[in-house]
Amino acid sequence: MTDADPRSEKQKMLAGDLYRAGGEELTADAVRADRLMRAYNATTAEETERRRSLLAEMLGAVGEDSVLRPPFHCDYGSNIRIGRGCFVNFGCVFLDVVAITLGDHCQIGPSVQIYTADHPRDPDLRRAGYESGIPVHIGANVWIGGGSIVLPGVRIGDDAIVGAGSVVTRDVPAGATVAGNPARILKRAPTA
Repeated sequence: MTDADPRSEKQKMLAGDLYRAGGEELTADAVRADRLMRAYNATTAEETERRRSLLAEMLGAVGEDSVLRPPFHCDYGSNIRIGRGCFVNFGCVFLDVVAITLGDHCQIGPSVQIYTADHPRDPDLRRAGYESGIPVHIGANVWIGGGSIVLPGVRIGDDAIVGAGSVVTRDVPAGATVAGNPARILKRAPTA
């Protein structure tokens, strides 16, 4: 692996290519996210307007009537897009080195973790500090039970349910119910 690529580490990261999580641009973005997360996580339930304002500044997009209960943690925030009417419960972690998208009316249980960050399987590349990201897309009206983990690159279809404590390692079809570690389909959507 050479460093001849003229793109910034942030440009490589956002493209889903191997990058190193450093440099002025990514450091500034991480500091910004940290400042906003600390402010957000210090708010009280009565500060709904302040929370809304901080979320709008921190996230790439947040839909009307969406609620994220603090504490909430992310890498950058700017790569997270949350639809309308979503509910994200206490203690969630969204590692957003690339896009995390939640469709409208998603319900996310407490302590759910959504990861886009990935690492090379080659030990020499890991040792050299490289990582990458694969987007996660969660459709509309999805319910993810508490303590679940969604791994990089997963797509969860509209109206799906993920049972509490599941580790989602592969795509979930629309309307399906999955659970377990690794998550397996328990019920498919009814066919028309």
